Amino acid sequence: MNSFNTTDAGRVTSTGETRSPSARKPEMITWQGLHEPRLEQVRLLLTNSPRLRASGRMVATGPTEQFSASFEVSVDESGQVNRLLLRTATVLEERQCSLSRTEDGAWLVDHGQGAKRETFNGALDVDVQFAVLFNTIPIRRLDLHREEGEFDLPVVWVSLPELTVKAVTQSYKTVSVGDDVSVVRFKSGGFEQNIKVDSNGLVVDYPLISKRI
Repeated sequence: MNSFNTTDAGRVTSTGETRSPSARKPEMITWQGLHEPRLEQVRLLLTNSPRLRASGRMVATGPTEQFSASFEVSVDESGQVNRLLLRTATVLEERQCSLSRTEDGAWLVDHGQGAKRETFNGALDVDVQFAVLFNTIPIRRLDLHREEGEFDLPVVWVSLPELTVKAVTQSYKTVSVGDDVSVVRFKSGGFEQNIKVDSNGLVVDYPLISKRI
């Protein structure tokens, strides 16, 4: 018989989910696309550290975006992405992709045909096209919603719905810090926007992309 120590490992919820003593209650958050009919909904479990677990779904129905996507992401105590699972569906095909970070900092990328090892310039973060949850991860890891900071980061970027994976450089800079809402400037290539986030670092308003509803 296996034993389980609730003091060391945390509490098991009625759904079988292990929750650490510092974990908060799960939240359900929804964002609506601003220029395309698109919804992103995430079930999110935060802790008092940068650690988080999330499962989400996105549906896009616009003339240039017609797909559905689902994902699960796990972020460790230091705020680094450990694992990401993605599935997408269009009228023509279904795709899947998994990314796992190894102990030595490399990534294993698997599109269902065997894992390929990549370094991605030492990236700790993953960004999924259109999915604003993933902007929260580096913001929380670097505490940019609580104190001033500016960073250029190597990031693993995944496109939707194709699930192509590549290394990019993204920049985050604190613009203002508030009790309820902070502003972080995001840059990637020639694109930049000021993202409003709440006291937990979760996106409230991402101009041109999505807004929480």
